[in-house]
Amino acid sequence: MAFYFEEPSRTFNEYLLVPGHTPADCVPAAVSLKTPLVKYRKGEEECPLSLNVPMVSAIMAAVSDDNMAVALATEGGLSFIYGNQSIEDEAAMVARVKDYKAGFVVSDANLSPDMTLADVVELKERYGHSTMPVTDDGSATGKLLGIVTSRDYRLSRMSLDLKVAEFMTPRERLIVAPASTSLKVANDIIWDNKLNSLPIVDEDDHLISLVFRKDYDSHKSNPLEMLDDHKRYLVGAGINSRDYAERVPALVEAGADVLCIDSSEGYSDWQKFTIEWVRERYGNDVKIGAGNVVDREGFRFLAEAGADFIKVGIGGGSICITRETKGIGRGQATAVIEVAKARDEYFAETGVYVPICSDGGIVYDHHISLALAMGSDFVMLGRYFARFDESPSAKVMVNGTYMKEYWGEGSARARNWGRYDLGGKKSLSFEEGVDSYVPYAGSLKDNMAVTLLKLKSTMCNCGALTIPEFQDKAKLTLVSATSIVEGGAHDVMLKDKNTFASKA
Repeated sequence: MAFYFEEPSRTFNEYLLVPGHTPADCVPAAVSLKTPLVKYRKGEEECPLSLNVPMVSAIMAAVSDDNMAVALATEGGLSFIYGNQSIEDEAAMVARVKDYKAGFVVSDANLSPDMTLADVVELKERYGHSTMPVTDDGSATGKLLGIVTSRDYRLSRMSLDLKVAEFMTPRERLIVAPASTSLKVANDIIWDNKLNSLPIVDEDDHLISLVFRKDYDSHKSNPLEMLDDHKRYLVGAGINSRDYAERVPALVEAGADVLCIDSSEGYSDWQKFTIEWVRERYGNDVKIGAGNVVDREGFRFLAEAGADFIKVGIGGGSICITRETKGIGRGQATAVIEVAKARDEYFAETGVYVPICSDGGIVYDHHISLALAMGSDFVMLGRYFARFDESPSAKVMVNGTYMKEYWGEGSARARNWGRYDLGGKKSLSFEEGVDSYVPYAGSLKDNMAVTLLKLKSTMCNCGALTIPEFQDKAKLTLVSATSIVEGGAHDVMLKDKNTFASKA
């Protein structure tokens, strides 16, 4: 006879937080959102890899490319570059994130003196850089002859056939620094000489790299940036349980800081085999998350297999139709609550804390607060990030409103058979996701600022200044269908929509 759970499967919308005492010093500005990303042992001073804000972007082609990774890392979160692409393309995206802000940047847009203004324009359009070194052979490591910036030319007054040598700033007028220069000294030189960039050269005057003023400014204005020991952005990457023997080495070589198995269901031997292969090849040096699971047994299976973090949730994503297609899944709130208890039990037994990530089921900003209060260490978001300028999908006009395209990895458009691997043929015979639109919302930075302020304010309402304290002090109550309606605007005429909000 089948096993039956006594309690119904519940979603975030069925819960509310009950406010607690708010001390005078508990204000949003004092709240820390730092949270562990990977497992650590009891007694260790700190987690080897933590997030500054508890938000990561989903492993989806419509969400997480290198542009999203840079934008999210700037704000304190982390992206997992989507794995539903060639190994070479995914590794290249990871490498671009790591090279984007390395302090010492190897130039990818370079000129030779015989190139023309037309070449400058073409390179600027391709790479987005206005600063381009001029070397004898046009390479990133050639002998430095000069530099071209946007101040060296005016398209309205100059011919596109003009040679670079005729308008570049020549080497003798450049301030440069030797290869032994530290990043701190390089920044001091930039500030003392009011430079926008500083070329780093070897003893033979060959270009090695560039240091940019904007990188220093960016760090000062974004104190939560996710940076590695070399001041490069942190980035994750998705893998599957099929080609990991080829994909993982390429991603590690490209600089990926953490990997995650992208799968609709994680309680499987295929995930165990993948984790075991990574451990045999790299030990604990390569961090790898796994999932998704929805109960205690699934968590224990992946924790014992060696996962560094575990994702929770099946069928709750806005573009996921696994539940209606296969009848598989569980309400996200119920899943998070049970898995969080299993994580705490495992920690008490073994001394190893394995973070959990709530993936799916988040419709409103306050659902993030609920997921964290219920025990999630961080949340993975797809629809939320797909709405922004930085997502890779197209912005289109639909019925007079700007929208962004958004499709599931189980849709016919994605055809991501690797995510639904059950050991059979490499094909997607039926859909578990849809192709859709989401309302365009503007920039990631502006929207995240509002979301994080809501989260911090909620934590203060519960008297908490950290996520662990929030989880310890949170009081949650189930709500009735009537009280859910009561929680929104009702029995008034909304001015901006000219509609009547009723609680009936």
